[in-house]
Amino acid sequence: MTPFMREIVFDTETTGTNPAGGDRIVEIGCVELVNRVETGRTFHAYFNPQRAMPPEAEAVHGLSSIFLSDKPLFDDRAAELIDFIADAPLIAHNAGFDFGFLNAELARCSRDPVCLSRMVCTLVMARSKHPGAKHSLDALCSRFGVDRSQRVKHGALLDAQLLAQVYVELTGGRQIGLGLMTEIAPQSGERFGYAPAQRPIRPPRPHSASLEERQRHAQFLRAITDPLWARLAVPEGRTATC
Repeated sequence: MTPFMREIVFDTETTGTNPAGGDRIVEIGCVELVNRVETGRTFHAYFNPQRAMPPEAEAVHGLSSIFLSDKPLFDDRAAELIDFIADAPLIAHNAGFDFGFLNAELARCSRDPVCLSRMVCTLVMARSKHPGAKHSLDALCSRFGVDRSQRVKHGALLDAQLLAQVYVELTGGRQIGLGLMTEIAPQSGERFGYAPAQRPIRPPRPHSASLEERQRHAQFLRAITDPLWARLAVPEGRTATC
């Protein structure tokens, strides 16, 4: 049975770069992975930041103050977000940025922060694996052949979906989720509506040749005319040299 490993890839869009200076999250997108395979479960929300959208930030993600004016506050959906991410590791590109904004928003609504021990940064991973190369999300998509043709502007859910594919490649590719291991997995997936599949454990298949197969092989060898190994054989009474 395959070990159960649940992870969340996420991305945020914001009004700027400084949560301590009053910048806010305006969009968050989360993608669930189980054993490095997307399950199809996502969390996506837009938020009213209760402040004007700077033109330079709007140019990046295209989210205007008018569009966000009727969206819920972060606090309105915080419980739903916390339930979705549960206790899974959280993967983001330049994760310190996203964690800083996420914990600032949680603090504003008097909720516990997400522990930094859960942070997995794909930017750090990419720099370690490909030093000297470009490490933007666009560059990594190009490197790993991930289709980013729909990425006209930044979008939290789309970027999280792209990053999920990049993360799988950074951690070894799709073979990770093939389920070749046999350890007993915890049943924590039942909380989310699924559990690891039960697979029968079969005894090892014998591979040694039977007596009949060895006799047929010897008969086949005797029928070969002027075999190469006969030319290389050491005559009786002589010693092979190297």
